[in-house]
Amino acid sequence: MKILVLGSGAREHAIILSLRSEETEHEIFAAPGNAGIAQDAHLVDLDQLDGAAVTSFANEHGIDLVIIGPEAPLVAGVADALRERGIPVFGPGKAAAQLEGSKAFAKRIMDAAGVPTGRAVRAASVDDVEAAFDDFGAPYVVKADGLAAGKGVIVTSDRAEALAHAEHYLPAGAVLVEEFLTGPEVSLFFLSDGDTVRPLSPAQDFKRALDGDGGPNTGGMGAYSPLPWLADDFGSVESFVAQVTDSVAIPVIRQLDAEGTPFIGLLYAGLILTPDGVRVIEFNARFGDPETQVVLPRLRTPLSRLLLSAASGHLEDEPLPEFSDDVAVTVVLASEGYPEAPQTGRMIEGLGAAASVEGVRIVHAATAGPDAPGGSLVATGGRVLNVVATGSDFTDARTRAYEAIAKIELDGAHYRHDIAARVAE
Repeated sequence: MKILVLGSGAREHAIILSLRSEETEHEIFAAPGNAGIAQDAHLVDLDQLDGAAVTSFANEHGIDLVIIGPEAPLVAGVADALRERGIPVFGPGKAAAQLEGSKAFAKRIMDAAGVPTGRAVRAASVDDVEAAFDDFGAPYVVKADGLAAGKGVIVTSDRAEALAHAEHYLPAGAVLVEEFLTGPEVSLFFLSDGDTVRPLSPAQDFKRALDGDGGPNTGGMGAYSPLPWLADDFGSVESFVAQVTDSVAIPVIRQLDAEGTPFIGLLYAGLILTPDGVRVIEFNARFGDPETQVVLPRLRTPLSRLLLSAASGHLEDEPLPEFSDDVAVTVVLASEGYPEAPQTGRMIEGLGAAASVEGVRIVHAATAGPDAPGGSLVATGGRVLNVVATGSDFTDARTRAYEAIAKIELDGAHYRHDIAARVAE
């Protein structure tokens, strides 16, 4: 197939690497991509937010499938422009993408669908926020209603800090104040063609910047899959997945369809396992990052076939996706100063040595070059690279991941040393 992938991060590189691993060879284009993606796809000078431009390129080059990676093109309605011209696209339209674009919209859909989630108040003023704080108590959870590049959520016991966060986002619109939920978190992806749902394998990511879940919240510093400990409470991982499919994914997909906004693409359910049962923390309308980097390497069913079936409305013809028994761990290499003030433009060395470690693949998140002296790549953002390792068990995969990341040189870079440590124990 001829496939166009929109996006420039590690999520998109992971998708492309999965497509590349299939027995069938595809011609893959990417816009705008990054230095790592350029090694595995043809980069296209294309504005990913311009639906007309993306549609024109797809028509001119006979693209069989468009995969939209990030949330911004989805909320901008790029999928709608493609569907209007009959081009298969994996990604929801603008209306359905509000499931991620608006926290208030997502809460309304969950309420209408009877999906278990925490209590929330839509606060349009400081007084509303204060009243919600009084009602819910500490710790305080405040979320920007719209897209905030992973930085719109704060969870803190410091009331003044929570209020300041709310005041920062209130000029742009209402915020959500939610009750604090406690328990382990799980990410679970679902493919949808607007009617049929097919789950992938669960993963867990690590949001805090420092070891031991310390430091500020980030876009994700690592992840692992599968989650064998789910069997302790649910009998098996498969039982957990089936329960969430029935109680969360199917009701939400049916509710969106009933409202005339069918969801065609990837439904990301951010879940928390509370003492009172599974609750939804949030939905995203696309593959999660960095969970995609550990879910897709374990996928045995061809990704291209699954995504095309969803985009074409034939997902019911696909059985449940199959996954390898191997485990996967990813560790994120971040620039100095990330997440507050990442230092960019610094050279990256040692990628060849890192990639030579058995079971390791290097997934690029924010790289460019080779413009630096000696042809080295340079870091262009906060989260620069993902070192992804697979192995027969978590000890094996972690050993490989940390052996590889130690070979990469980036001045001032940092990474967590405890990704998947507990499950390995």
